[in-house]
Amino acid sequence: MGQPTHAQNWWRSAVIYQVYVRSFADGDGDGTGDLAGVRAKLPYLAELGVDALWFNPWYLSPMKDGGYDVADYRVIDPAFGTLAEAEKLIAEAKELGIRTLVDIVPNHVSDQHPWFRAALAQGPERELFHFRPGRGEHGELPPNDWPSQFAGSAEPVWTRLPDGTWYLHLFTPEQPDLNWAHPAVRQEHEEILRFWFERGVAGVRIDSAALLAKDPDLPDFVEGRDPHPYVDRDELHDIYRSWRTVADAYDGIFVGEVWLPDTERFARYLRPDELHTAFNFSFLSCPWDAGRLRTSIDETLAEHAPIGAPATWVLCNHDVTRTVTRYGRADSGFDFATKAFGTPTDLALGARRARAGALLSLALPGSVYLYQGEELGLPEAEIPRDRIQDPMHFRSGGTDPGRDGCRVPLPWTADAPYAGFGGEPWLPQPSGWSAYAADLQAADPGSMLSLYRAALTIRPEFGDGPLTWLPTPEGVLAFARPGQEGQLLCVVNLADAPADLPAHSRLLLGSGPLDPQGRLPKDTAVWLRG
Repeated sequence: MGQPTHAQNWWRSAVIYQVYVRSFADGDGDGTGDLAGVRAKLPYLAELGVDALWFNPWYLSPMKDGGYDVADYRVIDPAFGTLAEAEKLIAEAKELGIRTLVDIVPNHVSDQHPWFRAALAQGPERELFHFRPGRGEHGELPPNDWPSQFAGSAEPVWTRLPDGTWYLHLFTPEQPDLNWAHPAVRQEHEEILRFWFERGVAGVRIDSAALLAKDPDLPDFVEGRDPHPYVDRDELHDIYRSWRTVADAYDGIFVGEVWLPDTERFARYLRPDELHTAFNFSFLSCPWDAGRLRTSIDETLAEHAPIGAPATWVLCNHDVTRTVTRYGRADSGFDFATKAFGTPTDLALGARRARAGALLSLALPGSVYLYQGEELGLPEAEIPRDRIQDPMHFRSGGTDPGRDGCRVPLPWTADAPYAGFGGEPWLPQPSGWSAYAADLQAADPGSMLSLYRAALTIRPEFGDGPLTWLPTPEGVLAFARPGQEGQLLCVVNLADAPADLPAHSRLLLGSGPLDPQGRLPKDTAVWLRG
């Protein structure tokens, strides 16, 4: 058998654009983004230069948690369109050279899913979930004391039914956890994978990928217990090996959402017969600090090297504070536990750093995930409290602003109502949002959009070769990578003083101008040809 072709290995160095459909573009004017809106913007995405689109869940859902409460995986939610439209979108994107990834949420379903509705009616489907009697003299206490997966929430992960039994939900009560020890659960999800692969998707992103398997005894939570009762259990690997067999039949790929501090345990998910890639949350949450970023990059590459899996790099997604805002704060890292209303932010500083961060992430070996609106330099929006919809806000008792601020509908046309999104958006756009509109930025060579377009045009020159760090003063990151036409360099200055550039033949791209002496200013990055 010959070596895999570049087309088969596309995912190893791809730029994958994350589409949160509800907020991308509204094609029918009802204020909710939809598949018609995405189809109309496919030329924009092709011009941007991305290799694939990853769609957050677009399935039938009561939307109690942004679509991550799925009622039917084989039906597109009517707010977004129809299955026929999804098939057209997949085909039309493919014609433009853009592949499609869909989101699967295997840990739980919606409480409106047929299985759970039957379970509530005392059907045998109860075996497909975690139903237990309560503790205490009258069963009035939850079966165990597991903490909620929503940061800052003290609410129990058990809900009691009128018949006295309790059911498990690591997230909201509207998201009952599935029992992955039951063969019917495994069979159903493998059939769901086939359903979407047969409709032309190139891959699947797996939500909360390390949470599926539970200790069958459902013991109380003990900090440091190994194995953990519901995180990163060994049974998971058999599940993903079975999934890999399905994906391989369609040349499909997996990317897992795996939050694990143990790099060795993390790497196990990326063995050749399991997942192809997994999200790199270390880099995403890292502050704008040269030492911390270099450590994150080194550790990421080191944990992937023994298994030959490509790293993934991401600055932002639909759950975290937007990069421009995060990088403009005194604490430029990200932690769900520290999110708060009214955090002081220097947006000009954040934008300058976000431009440099874009060139840093896009120059690293591996694949990159680009969350919609990052290419427009959108800041995190402060949503009025009476308009917040994210359950994370409510489950925190109102202290956490939630994730809606990074989900505000995109601005497309500066002089159109609602900045060209469509109808009145389901989340309010802040005043001045039209200043970020794509049409304005497309005409401005100095805009964030123009920077991303230029970077994605040049990026294939980096290939998938290794990274070599170059000697630099403290606070400056510089590395070389073999390019198609000689060595390529990336230099990022996070120090307080301007930095001299290494020897080079040509400046390919900069996140900002050099100073009059040809040095690299603070919070600026460049790509150079060696």
